[in-house]
Amino acid sequence: MNTPEFETSLTADGFGKITTVERQAGYQLGEHAHPFDARALITAGQITLLVDGVSTTYGVGDIFRLAAGTPHHESAGPQGVAYRVGRRAASTP
Repeated sequence: MNTPEFETSLTADGFGKITTVERQAGYQLGEHAHPFDARALITAGQITLLVDGVSTTYGVGDIFRLAAGTPHHESAGPQGVAYRVGRRAASTP
């Protein structure tokens, strides 16, 4: 999926805020959670997310999804990472 297609799908799914995030090589962030749903398309480098004890590395062209409130760790790959990400308000149960 290319970036324009990804952004179109985000808009269609109610992700109102779309932005680019860039992290340098060596970036790490310990366990945290976001108050919003996130869906991201990796455009450069790699990112590793650790969720529920499972580590997954995403590279260029991969998409990751995190539901609001999901505790996770994140770290950038050896060349850092850049991604387009959409954020949407958490759904209420």
